[in-house]
Order: sequence, then C-alpha cells, then structure tokens
Amino acid sequence: MPSKVSCLYLLTVVCWASALWYLSVSRPSTSYVGQLTIPIRRTPKVNKNATFSNIRTRSLNPHDFGYIINEAKKCEAEPPFLVILISTTHKEFDARQAIRETWGDESTFPDVRVVTLFLLGRSTDNVLNQMVEQESQIFHDIVVEDFIDSYHNLTLKTLMGMRWVATFCPKAQYVLKTDSDIFVNMENLIYNLLKPTTKPRRRYFTGYVINGGPIRDMRSKWYMPRDLYPESKYPPFCSGTGYIFSADVAELIYKTSLHTRLLHLEDVYVGVCLRKLGIHPFQNSGFNHWKMAYSLCRYRRVVTVHQISPEEMHRIWNDMTSKKHLKC
Repeated sequence: MPSKVSCLYLLTVVCWASALWYLSVSRPSTSYVGQLTIPIRRTPKVNKNATFSNIRTRSLNPHDFGYIINEAKKCEAEPPFLVILISTTHKEFDARQAIRETWGDESTFPDVRVVTLFLLGRSTDNVLNQMVEQESQIFHDIVVEDFIDSYHNLTLKTLMGMRWVATFCPKAQYVLKTDSDIFVNMENLIYNLLKPTTKPRRRYFTGYVINGGPIRDMRSKWYMPRDLYPESKYPPFCSGTGYIFSADVAELIYKTSLHTRLLHLEDVYVGVCLRKLGIHPFQNSGFNHWKMAYSLCRYRRVVTVHQISPEEMHRIWNDMTSKKHLKC
C-alpha cells in the first residue's frame, strides 16, 4: 500500500499537470507573428481596455499586447492640440533623430501643444531592443508593444497608436499618423489645415484618398489573398504615408478593429474600419505619397512628402525656416 508521502507527491504532480493543461488551452489563440514575451522594461500594469468597457461581445482581434515601453504620462499636464504617431523600425535611429530636430520638434510652435511619438513592435534582435530602450530613456518619445516588428504587422503598429491615443490622450484634438521617411510641413498642417482657433472637428479623416482594389499577384508587395479579402474593391482609404484625423476617431477605429478581421495592409484596413463607422475620408491634395523634387515654393504648399532621407529632412527644414521672409 503506497505511503502518505507518495500519495501527496502524486497528487502534487497531477495538480501541476492539470494547471499547465488549463493554461495551455485557456490562453487566447492568435494568428499574429511571434508572440514570445521578452520584457525589456517593466511598466505599470494597465487595464488594456479600460476606455472600452462598453464592449460586451467576444473580440475577433483582442489586441492584447502588453507595453514593453510606454509613455503613459505624456498628455497628463495639458491635452495636446496634435499627437504625431510615427511608424518606424529599430534601425532607423537617424530618421527619428532628424525628425526630432526638424518638423517633429515638440517645441517649435509655442502657442500649440504637439506630442510626438515613435511606434515600434519588438525586434527579434535583442541588441536592437536594448538600443531602443536606451534611446527611450533619453528622449521619452517611444512606445513599444509586444508583437514582432515586421512589414506584415504594420496594422498592429497603427492600432497600437490608436489605442494609445484613446487610452492615454483622449482629450487631444487631432492625430497625424505618418512614417519615418516623410517630411511634414507643420506650419501648413497646423495653421492652414487644422486651424487651432476654430472649433475642433469630430469624425474627421483626411489624407491622400485612394480608390482601388486588391492585387491578386502573389509577387506584389501589396498582394491580398482572395480568402482574406474576397471583395473586388477596397473602400476609399488614405495612403498610410500620412493622414490626419480628429482624436475621437482613434477610439472608434480601435473599437471597430476588435471585431474586424485583420488585414496586413494597414491603410486598407483603416479604410475598412472607417466604412464600418460610416466615416468618409476627405481627399486633400497637400498629402503626397510619392517623392517630389524640392523647391521652396512647392514645399510650402504641401503637407507631406514621401521618401525623404534624414539628410534631406535637415536641409529642407533649415531652408524653409530660414527663408520665411521670401515670397513665392
């Protein structure tokens, strides 16, 4: 007959086995790439959907990624007029620094509060993770969530930005989402388009509007499988190189995304969410999603220009700020 000690040991083993089995089947499954958690910096635990308590149905895309790096107090002192969300990658330090020193400088317009944030996922190279961590401790303008940073996860990166605004900066007036190779004419954007002295818009979304359909060629960078998106046309969407929206739209898109099948083409996916919300993006010719040869007068008229290197960013910014007295 087995001893009491043996029985207790067996009971302990069974309990541990049962607990491990329970954890393995009860954790939410996901199709996102790379979910291994490698925390770099401990951040206070946040109720992930604190702002979204009225959601009752089960989420299709729960977006339950923890923050590895967060700047939760960025908007506490005073709600900003504009939040700039810049999609970037770990190796693009030069681009981030160029933006900090030019159009992304939060102190450029003393009469308008601007908050600039760089959005990243987690790199598979832990040295790069540590470098971004050190950069964050210096500049305090980086937010990182625990998903693999890759081209196919750009949608997660944008949703991270929407979630951050809705959770930590809900009283902001406008949000600019753009990329790290974009030059932004901030003066034109703030004073000619958004106009701080006017009443803030609601349910507002503008940029370079694209009306197109899915590319079925598997060799294309923008390939869209038919089983993922069976329709022949996309809803109107703004090029992900740069678009502006009123801050209330951030929470609306984030909420809608929880129940909308994920697409890897970030700008298309935002367009799908906008269609569900009944929000129609406005065309604005000032948003350019292509490279444009520099001239002072041309760049004064635009809002965004694509494919600008860090060196060009400095050169254009210095030229535009030092020659304000010149008329076109």
